[in-house]
Amino acid sequence: MFKKWMDFKLIGGIFFAFLLIYVTFDRKDVFWYLYTATLLFLISYTIINEHLDDEVPAKDYIKHGLWSGISLYLLFFAGNWIFSVMPGSLNDQVASIFKHFSFTFIWHYLVLIFIIIPGEEIFWRGFVLKRMARLLRPSTAIVAAAVLNGAGFILSGYPVLALAAFVSGLVWGSLYMWKRSIPLVIFSHLTFDLLLLIIFPLY
Repeated sequence: MFKKWMDFKLIGGIFFAFLLIYVTFDRKDVFWYLYTATLLFLISYTIINEHLDDEVPAKDYIKHGLWSGISLYLLFFAGNWIFSVMPGSLNDQVASIFKHFSFTFIWHYLVLIFIIIPGEEIFWRGFVLKRMARLLRPSTAIVAAAVLNGAGFILSGYPVLALAAFVSGLVWGSLYMWKRSIPLVIFSHLTFDLLLLIIFPLY
């Protein structure tokens, strides 16, 4: 029983993710370089240690990816409005995130689409959630993986970013457990990020 719960590859992956996220957000001046390198490392770590699932036809990427990505954007849009009328610093944190991590060069867009978005899904869903699902019931694994995803981003210094990672982790984790397809959740994540960061940014 003890060995069942001691998944050293999972523990190692989470340790590296937390460490690299901390280092990345500690150096905001070179965020794009460090976060790109972080995701490349986590992609490599996942590919070495885990098989990536792709169990749905390509047409489902578009159908399920679009509605889930758009729905999550609308949820965040509503959440941002709530933050704007609430006392406290959450709305200021959202504004600060958009200010500090905005797109300055064309390569920022390219690494977002081709490295960061796929990398986050490959690691947090294709590795962390998949391995946790071997230890826990599916619903419990989804919540636990989302908590870890959010906890990692607490190290960014922005609690609202950790909350966003947790909520999106629940959505994409549920989608992954339902369809068992990493390309599908990548497409959903892409849809969401294009709306949130490029087409209809909140700030």
